[in-house]
Amino acid sequence: MSTQVQSDVLKVLQDRHSVKQYQTGHKMPKADLEQLLKSTSQAPSSWNLQHWKLLVIDDQAQKEKLLPIAYGQKQIIESSVVIAILGDLEANKNAELVFGPAVEAGFIPKELKDNLIAQIEGAYQNPQVARDEAIRNASLAAMQLMIAAKALGYDTCPMGGYDAGKFVEAFNVPARFVPVMLISVGLAAAPARSGGRLPLDQITVSNSF
Repeated sequence: MSTQVQSDVLKVLQDRHSVKQYQTGHKMPKADLEQLLKSTSQAPSSWNLQHWKLLVIDDQAQKEKLLPIAYGQKQIIESSVVIAILGDLEANKNAELVFGPAVEAGFIPKELKDNLIAQIEGAYQNPQVARDEAIRNASLAAMQLMIAAKALGYDTCPMGGYDAGKFVEAFNVPARFVPVMLISVGLAAAPARSGGRLPLDQITVSNSF
């Protein structure tokens, strides 16, 4: 990695803060939205099953419907788009889609594919594993989305404050998916205030407790 690229990446990470005030009325260009979603899709995931579904809410009427479900948080209606990050409780069903083409391309042998799928199906017999994997991997996609948005010149705010049950009902979310968080994306109307961070000696442990 070149020094310039390294510096740019670290600056994006440093500059990303949660923004709750957006320039109202801004419509994100289609090219930017597609790049944002494509970058999000590059997030890592267990077994590469890509345990996420991204519900893009950019219609103002739909955002107005979401507003009371999100307890009136104004970034819902002021941001350019709200993206609901959903975790896939049945991501095991993606296995053939992921590994089949890899076998056809000669990247992995069929025997390895069969072993991987058997391993995945075995793990998914436990509903807790399915839920943990859905939330864990969808959260990786959520973080990637926020970093990508900042790199594209947008700001974001992750939101866990909403009624998940009402959200599922209002937006017809299939039972296969569990809501993980909402993320507002748009152009900041006011700079974010850094919340500060705990010093490293309070958040890290070397080798063992």
